[in-house]
Amino acid sequence: MHPDRQAALRSDARRNRERILEVALAELTRCADTPLSTIAKKAGVGQGTFYRNFPCREELVLQVYRREVEQVAEAAAQLLRDTQPEAALRAWMDRLARYAMAKAGLVDALREATSARGGSLRSLAHDALTGAVGLLLEANERAGTIRPGVTPDDFMLAIAGLWQLDPGSDWESRANRLLNLVMDGLRAGAPATRDDLA
Repeated sequence: MHPDRQAALRSDARRNRERILEVALAELTRCADTPLSTIAKKAGVGQGTFYRNFPCREELVLQVYRREVEQVAEAAAQLLRDTQPEAALRAWMDRLARYAMAKAGLVDALREATSARGGSLRSLAHDALTGAVGLLLEANERAGTIRPGVTPDDFMLAIAGLWQLDPGSDWESRANRLLNLVMDGLRAGAPATRDDLA
């Protein structure tokens, strides 16, 4: 097969996989028991393509969750490249809130998938998320925009309220208020002042 044709096929396969994961996130968040055939149909792929990528429900659910975790983790470095550390941290917190709501919506499906494989939800996300927030905290500490000595574990405990929010409620305004409170706490005792950063 011609190399260009192989590359096009690989590109199509990647797009199909991404589309399946996007649709699965939306559908499984709404209903953990959504039939796989419904997900395949809404993703615009045939059953063969679907099952080549995800041979069982558990594999699909875990890949949806891993993709969400990866995207949240990767967002930290991207935000630090694109904006100042303080703004990057606050924007990442908003992204983390959206992840928390997706996880809440997927909780039943995730519980079934991890129990079938003998794993845990914590083990799937902990290292990636603490690594991401560690980057953001280090950048902010170097910039003097947060109090010194805040650890990723401190941060995760401080924002734990996100996981108590109901995704069916007005979670965005409540998350925004909570995260603003956390940011105010992180800034307390910071070497730099808000005026210095303007």
